Amino acid sequence: MTLEKAFGEELQKAREKSGLSQEKLGFESGYHRTYISQLERGQKSPTLKALFKLAKALNLRPSALLQNIEDKKI
Repeated sequence: MTLEKAFGEELQKAREKSGLSQEKLGFESGYHRTYISQLERGQKSPTLKALFKLAKALNLRPSALLQNIEDKKI
């Protein structure tokens, strides 16, 4: 598993737990729905700025999106 794929899985879990669609998360974070989709599928890697904006839109600390990635086999 790649880092991008691992992050994408965590982002998707957090988004679904928050009850947001990709479109709503995109709106709340200032990104397009297709970018959210690419992140979730592991096709894109988020910038540090994107990580913070996504976390804020999900009412999470940025570290919450990263903490489970260390446990995955990358």
